[in-house]
Amino acid sequence: MDYWKDKTVVVTGGSQGLGWAISQAFARCGSRLVLAALPDPQLEASAETLRAAGAQAIGIPADITRQADVDALVEQTRQRFGRADVLVNCAGRSSRGSVLDTSPEQFQQLLDLNFLAMARVTRAFGSDLIESRGHIVNIGSLAAKSASRHMGAYPASKFPVAAYSQQLRLELNPLGVHVLLVCPGPLARPDAGQRYNDQASQLPESARKPGGGVKLKGIPPEKLVAKILHYCQRRKPELIMPARARLLFALAQLSPRLGDWIVTKMTS
Repeated sequence: MDYWKDKTVVVTGGSQGLGWAISQAFARCGSRLVLAALPDPQLEASAETLRAAGAQAIGIPADITRQADVDALVEQTRQRFGRADVLVNCAGRSSRGSVLDTSPEQFQQLLDLNFLAMARVTRAFGSDLIESRGHIVNIGSLAAKSASRHMGAYPASKFPVAAYSQQLRLELNPLGVHVLLVCPGPLARPDAGQRYNDQASQLPESARKPGGGVKLKGIPPEKLVAKILHYCQRRKPELIMPARARLLFALAQLSPRLGDWIVTKMTS
């Protein structure tokens, strides 16, 4: 797509999982990629894979929960490619656990990564994105709209992403910056049934499954990524997959009791 050609795209968590799928998609469209992730051989390997395919790409080791690392990420991006045109806040992780067995420290750890790091990186690249009238893509979750059982600190760390994205829209849309909140259900992945065996060993069997046992088919990452690029180009505010989840969110706002009943039925 010519629209994305030569645009500088920064993807946190960009070397693996959904972030890697997003990085590949932008690279195929001719964008220049900055992959930011924790120091790991996979980071440089992913950047090299993009370069071997003809893309301009660099991998920058960064712990985005640390301001110094974020400042270095911005500086290195500008030195290599100039200003950022697109920021994809994809870094994050999920969890499992009963809510009363989840310590305040565990809540803090997930808040630091899933929300506060997003705010830190977005603020650092803010002037670039205003200047370029660019795009901010915040990867949330269905859990950013509706909590579920046995997910530990995850829903509480994702709910702020939705509020933050709305604030960004209200303040930055008039300046020409597009903000997209992405709330997907569980993604289809090879290890989907084994990722939380240890954390959920004392929990119901459903807690070990993707999305805490939500009765939804895994979303192919490539399908989600294609929609993200399409929604960005159309400058839409929100992407929820599957779309029918919007009905649950609307009903839960009208009747929390009904919302809780539906969530329980959908995850039992």
